[in-house]
Amino acid sequence: MKKEITTIHRYTSKCFFVALLLTSVLFADEWPQWRGPGRNGRWQEEGVIQNFNGTPLPVLWRVPISGGYNSPTVASNRVYVMDRIKDPNQFERVHCFDATTGKEIWSYRYPCRYKVGYPAGPRASVTIDGKYAYSLGTMGHFHCFDAKNGDIIWSKDLRADYVIKIPTWGIAGSPLVEDNRVIVQIAGKDGACIVAFDKQTGEEIWRALDDEVNYSSPIAIDQADKRVILVWTANRIAGLDAETGKVLWQQPFSAEMGIATPVLYNDYLFVSSFFDGSLLLKLNKQKMSADVVWQRKGENERLTDSLHSCISTPVILDDYIYGVDSYGELRCLELLTGNRLWENHDAVPHNRWANIHMVQHDDNIWMFNESGELIISKFKPDGYHEISRTKIIEPTGRELAQRGGVCWAHPAFAYKNIYVRNDEELMCLSLSVDNNEKEK
Repeated sequence: MKKEITTIHRYTSKCFFVALLLTSVLFADEWPQWRGPGRNGRWQEEGVIQNFNGTPLPVLWRVPISGGYNSPTVASNRVYVMDRIKDPNQFERVHCFDATTGKEIWSYRYPCRYKVGYPAGPRASVTIDGKYAYSLGTMGHFHCFDAKNGDIIWSKDLRADYVIKIPTWGIAGSPLVEDNRVIVQIAGKDGACIVAFDKQTGEEIWRALDDEVNYSSPIAIDQADKRVILVWTANRIAGLDAETGKVLWQQPFSAEMGIATPVLYNDYLFVSSFFDGSLLLKLNKQKMSADVVWQRKGENERLTDSLHSCISTPVILDDYIYGVDSYGELRCLELLTGNRLWENHDAVPHNRWANIHMVQHDDNIWMFNESGELIISKFKPDGYHEISRTKIIEPTGRELAQRGGVCWAHPAFAYKNIYVRNDEELMCLSLSVDNNEKEK
């Protein structure tokens, strides 16, 4: 009887331990697409450190890769990233690594000759949707992979199929999966600036707008009881019907270099461009319309009025906009007026197109700047409050060697880790309280 009770106890304990592991995995945050699960730069995982305390983060693994600006993405314990091989032949590659060990699971390469400015590598992040992984290359090579083993489900040469005039910096917007569609901004001929494909077959479902391409990624929202795809092209901001691509509303806003993702805050939509300044729209809850709240543009790229963002996507907290201006000035604006409250030069190096990526975690803002530093901070109307910072990776890149290279790829936050890349390696560093306590 005693042996039977002991066996039951061991069995129960084992089941509890397995259930605990499964629960941990189930509730662990992933980063399956550009700017995280909601495509909004928010990270909600618990059990992570709140201060670096002068101690380097534990490096769990690092693997060599080549050049690229695209962010790693993480799902189902796998990390996806793209890069480019320059010499002697030119290839783009799509990689999949084990998120725990860094071991390569699969890798696929295809010939791709670049004809763009800053040819470091791919810009768009791989989008993970269940068993599918979608990659979009700088020259318009579009692939749907089996996310687990790398088998190609379907592929397209969008430059050839849609007669794309590749923009100066290449195709950059990350694919957006919405229901059974995968949506991309490519500025193809005959009204194919935005195209939705069947995510399983690759067949075109709809196309919209006869605009020039922009570099911003589309997002999906709910407005007036309808699912809407928000797109920012070189000519306008528009709300498209997610099912049909029909233009539901639009607002002219030319952008020579609009890279940052549109930011939705309550019913307000904010966009900011390096050369063209900022625009705030108020979306109507009852019908398909959007009204201009304010629009501001500085005298030139150095004499800016409110905010001229380049790569960095701003954040909006408690009716205040926080973003990085054209030469690395971290600024706070009043939401409803665009008036500047303060400017800070501590977080971002002072350079043309200087960049920092911002992610909201609880009440803190985690920032990764182009010098390879990770910063924990708070943004408030009275100023920038830095809590802690640490160097996690080295800047690289021959294209901007005059300032020691840059780290322009957005990191991924998943499984209590940060996944970060430059033009030479992909790294995984632990942010968990437990792992960092062991290092002390």
